[in-house]
This record gives sequence, structure tokens and C-alpha cells, in this order.
Amino acid sequence: MSLLGRKNTSNAAGCSCLPSLKYPCPNKLITYSVAAGMDQVAEYLEGLSFNEDDLAYLRSLGLFSEGFLAYLKDLRFTGDVVAVREGEIVFPYEPILTVKAPMVQAQLVETAILTFVNHQTLIATKASKICEAAGGGVMEFGLRRAQGADAGIYGARAAMIGGCVGTSNVYAGKLFNVPVSGTMAHSWVMNFHSELEAFRAYARSFPDACLLLVDTYDTLHSGIPNAITVFRELRAAGHEPKGVRLDSGDLAYLSKEARRMLDEAGFENAIVCASGDLDEVSIRSLKAQGAKIDSWGVGTKLITSADLPALGGVYKLAAVFEGGKEIPKIKLSDTTEKITNPGMKEVYRLYDRKTDKAIADYITRAGEEVSSNAPLELFHPVETWKRMTVQNFRVRNLREQLVKGGKRVAPVRTLQEIASYKECEYSRFWEEYTRQDLPHIYKVDLSPALYRLKREMVERQGREE
Repeated sequence: MSLLGRKNTSNAAGCSCLPSLKYPCPNKLITYSVAAGMDQVAEYLEGLSFNEDDLAYLRSLGLFSEGFLAYLKDLRFTGDVVAVREGEIVFPYEPILTVKAPMVQAQLVETAILTFVNHQTLIATKASKICEAAGGGVMEFGLRRAQGADAGIYGARAAMIGGCVGTSNVYAGKLFNVPVSGTMAHSWVMNFHSELEAFRAYARSFPDACLLLVDTYDTLHSGIPNAITVFRELRAAGHEPKGVRLDSGDLAYLSKEARRMLDEAGFENAIVCASGDLDEVSIRSLKAQGAKIDSWGVGTKLITSADLPALGGVYKLAAVFEGGKEIPKIKLSDTTEKITNPGMKEVYRLYDRKTDKAIADYITRAGEEVSSNAPLELFHPVETWKRMTVQNFRVRNLREQLVKGGKRVAPVRTLQEIASYKECEYSRFWEEYTRQDLPHIYKVDLSPALYRLKREMVERQGREE
């Protein structure tokens, strides 16, 4: 992230921040990200306040003056925020969210904003990769393995943004009005004298949503045959079974055998659901082996983003304002990737008019005009000899006003609307950019004006040292 600033009437310095997704370093795990968490950012900023109990605790620490505590008592967030929409596809080094506020406010909200945006973006991105590998039909099953209750609830929200069709988290279903789904537990089966008795009891409870877990004892010699027996009884009573779930063993082989047995018994419409430490890698492998799986229950490796358990979004000062004048700021580092882009900025996406596919993202200084009426030369921000000229393109500003004067101004969108937006924008990228194996690196370039400012500030700081 980044900070921008302005003076206010108090003695505190003013600032505003632009949280931008900026990863520690590019690597094969990071091809793109699905932005999420902005709804919680807006909700948090609108409700920011300190009650008497909060102030009493801070006073007990012996660290703060009474004057400062009195200031906190009346503190409300009064700044502005611009951000990408939730569900937007974003790339490393882009400023996805900018806060412009008095310095004390912008600094105070840093950790909360990072928490909301980094966590939900991480899980939405992981879900997107898993759903792309599966081709749809992924259910989020991760609550029991989440890193705490909030991570389970908001992780489920993010998973739905990423493309999941349902969640086993009933509370998340209530909060966000999304489909809930799940199946019986092994403990249900083990609680009865026999597997068949357990299946019959479950079918009585859920005659129109009967999806049986068939691997408690022996999938092919017990589970599937007993399921077929109960399915025939359901059909005779006027109900159609939903299907079976496999949770262990050789899922490729077992799913093919389960499909064959169900089809031969006349239950061609019964689905085969698989679960058990799945992720995009194992799902692609199963599909390559010809697995006959219709639906996927993905838990641990989704809700924890097991291969990349934290997103490195950062929040850095980009400018301060004195007397209405912008003073750009830059953070330098021996690590090139950690050098920030200074000043107020905008982020544009260029699309080819013929294919409507994304060509590149273009970061400019605030106020720069990007016209699609003339050719535009792009160049790599580090290896500047790499250049291309784009023509016949349309351009879109990626960000919108989220909060103004401390109040939310962007519309509140349903999770279904956000997920649909994500799918629409995702479809505008060539598969070469979003694939997980040896992807093309999507172009994120700087305008000449921003590039010159950055270079001048780096060189000036070097001379001053």
C-alpha cells in the first residue's frame, strides 16, 4: 500500500495512503490476484470510533497523554478512499486502494485495511485458481481448518467471489446470502449399527437432497452398493437421489468405478462429489486421469491458501500535501521490487477493441489523460528497451470512489454481483496470463511522466546520501 497526505487543522501531520498489492517478489505462485475485502474496509472506516472502554484500556497502558485520549474520543474517519471494485483482476505493484486523509487517520487504519484486503484477496485468488482447474462446481468446505472463526467466515465470502458455488459455512450463508451445501459426516455412518442403516436414516431426513458419503468402510464393496440400495428405495417413494461423495483413496479410479456402478443401476443423474485435501494441482491431475467427478468439496488448501499462506500487500507513503501542494514520496531499497512508485496515481487497463482482451495495465500520475484516439507506446518499467505500441484500444480506469468524507459512496453490491463481475473481467484475459504453469507475465507499465518522477527521486536521494 502507499500513503498520501495533507495538512489538517491539528498539529498532526496529514497523509493519505494508497494500499497497493505489492508482493515481496514475483514468483510462479503469483500470476494475478482477485481483489476483495473493500466492503469490509468501507464498513470499518464508517464505524471507526473509540468508546469509553477502549479509552480506559489505552489509559491503563500508561503510554498516552490525556490530551491524546481526548482526541481519540471524538475521532472519526473523515478521509477519502478510491479503490478497485471487489472481484477486479489485479497484478503486482498496482495501487489498488488509496486513502487520502489527515496523517493520524491514515496511519491508524493501516493494519485494519491490510488485514481486510490481504486476507480476502488471498482466498479469492486461491479459489479462482481452484475453480478454473475444476471447470466449476467447487464448494468451499474449509471452516474447520480456517485460522480462526473470522478467517472461516470472511474466507467463505472471498471464496464465493473467487468462483465457488456454495459453502458449508451456514453462518456465512446467512450473512452473505449465498448457497450452503454439505454432506453427511463419517461420524453419522459410524453411529449406526450398519452403513446401510445410516444411509436409510439420512435419506429419511433429506429425501430430496440425499448425497451419501460412501468411503467410511469400503467404497466399492460396501459404500456404493448400499447407496444404490437406498437410492432405489428413494425412487420408489417418489424422490431422486443427489449422489455420492468420495473423501479418500484413489479418487480417479474410485470415481470412474462409482460412475459405472451408478449408471448401470439406472442413476445416471446422480453426481459424484470428491473431497479430501484437494487443490488446483490435484484437481488438474485427477481430470487428466479421466476422473468422473462432477462436484468438488475443497477445504484446507483453499481456506488457508496452503501454498502461499500470506499475501504481501503493503501500505506505503506516496505523498504528503502542504498548502494544497502535493509532495511526492518514495521508499528506496536495495531490492528493486521494493522501491515504491511516488505520488498520486491512477491505474488504467487497455483492451484490444477487436477481441476485448486486456493488453496491459498503465499506471500514471494523477491527472494524466490516457487517450485511446492515438497510438500509445508502452515500455517495461525496469528493462526500458522492451517497448511496444498499442493501437485500436479502449481504456478503463480500474478504480472508483469508495469513501468520500468518511462516508461510503460506492454502491453496496451483492456477493453474486461481485462474483459475476469477477468472471466477466477474468474472461477478458488470455489464458496465457492466468495459467499456473509457466504463465506469460502480464504487462504493468508506467507512464513516461511517472517513470521520470520515479527516476529523478531515486537519483536525487542517491546524491543526497
